[in-house]
Amino acid sequence: MVDQFIGTWKMVASENFDNYMKALGVSFVNRQAGNLAKPYLIFSVEGDTVCMKSQSTFKTSEVKFKLGEEFEETTADDRKTKTKITLENGKMMQNQSWDGKQTTLERELKDGKLVARCIMGNVVATRTYEKEA
Repeated sequence: MVDQFIGTWKMVASENFDNYMKALGVSFVNRQAGNLAKPYLIFSVEGDTVCMKSQSTFKTSEVKFKLGEEFEETTADDRKTKTKITLENGKMMQNQSWDGKQTTLERELKDGKLVARCIMGNVVATRTYEKEA
């Protein structure tokens, strides 16, 4: 299921993230901090509950969820969203909805790296992570 994602992943590259945060409506100050952060993504599983933690010197956020079940999420930039995470063709798809808006975070493994595509309308950011030993 989500086994291939389990572990600690360190961000090694980020492309177009500032434009993605702008599309979300993130303030200039928070975008500056977000652009400087080099977060770790930590995935673990307890029974049928998945835990996904994003940890950086700027901010740490964590969600616990069951695949396919909608839940309320407060994002790192303080949006209150209705979120559903599913697995589709080996990709972990995270759909967030708030205030009539929607964004998708698509995570997949490519060549041993975790590639996260953050999609808001026609704005796409790509963040690449390598697994910690």
